[in-house]
Amino acid sequence: MASGFQLNGVPLLSRSVLDRAEEIRADEQSLKEGWAEAELLRINKRGQFRFDDGALVLEPAVELSAEPSPAAVFLGIHGGKQVWAVRDAELQGTLTDLRAMAGGLDDLTADLLTSAMALLNWHDKAGFNAADGTASVSTKGGWSRVTENGHEEFPRIDPAVICLIHDGGDRVLLARQHTWPKTLFSLLAGFVEAGESLERCVEREMREEVGLDVRDISYLGSQPWPFPRSLMLGFAAIADPDQPLIFSDGEIAEAHWFTRAEVREALAVGDWSAQNQGARLLLPGSISIARTIVESWAAL
Repeated sequence: MASGFQLNGVPLLSRSVLDRAEEIRADEQSLKEGWAEAELLRINKRGQFRFDDGALVLEPAVELSAEPSPAAVFLGIHGGKQVWAVRDAELQGTLTDLRAMAGGLDDLTADLLTSAMALLNWHDKAGFNAADGTASVSTKGGWSRVTENGHEEFPRIDPAVICLIHDGGDRVLLARQHTWPKTLFSLLAGFVEAGESLERCVEREMREEVGLDVRDISYLGSQPWPFPRSLMLGFAAIADPDQPLIFSDGEIAEAHWFTRAEVREALAVGDWSAQNQGARLLLPGSISIARTIVESWAAL
């Protein structure tokens, strides 16, 4: 069995179909002209939005204001119309969230929600400049913030690695965090530290979380993860299944080596949703790159 593999599909939240139209973000006149026919996505503080009749609910932007609101963020253009998003603490109606929708997402909905949530989550905490505490205002359709003295900041993205550890053959290591259901297992992940390469981050995180020394690290693909504004970078690596597991950082409750047959059986069951709580092994839902990575390894 070959030790290396590639993703067998594009992760759900990475399927970008929206024209981001970067060229008009700083063009206030173009944004203003497009606002008249623009569509608006409303998201509350909990990351919930309206989803009705199998579709994401978008409303005319002019119902929010006559001209582009400084509280709204420009997502791009689709079907010849601008699409914006805004935080709405009073949002009502049939609400759901990105995690709950999982496999029910079409590519456009996933693209809109991923961008909107990441931008709005950044704006929620970026009202003041980190260097001197001065207030900043949203500019360029929400893609930057500027202080009165001209200092400009851009949306922050937090890179994190997620890694499938396998033995080079028929076994994979899956782990469970303390707060997860007893049968829910997934891949190991962690944030990239300052001054650290992605490969060294994989080595460090795997050693910190389960005590394993990994080798043959290979990059698989990436996926935005707007909880609140991360970018998940997927890897695979090989480790010795006879090396003792040590949970030194306190994040992992347990980890076990599973065979490819056991993983295939779990994938056939579905995911961690409520109707599958009786399953012996549950795996992440399709919204996560972890699912795509595990499916790709299991298909070898």
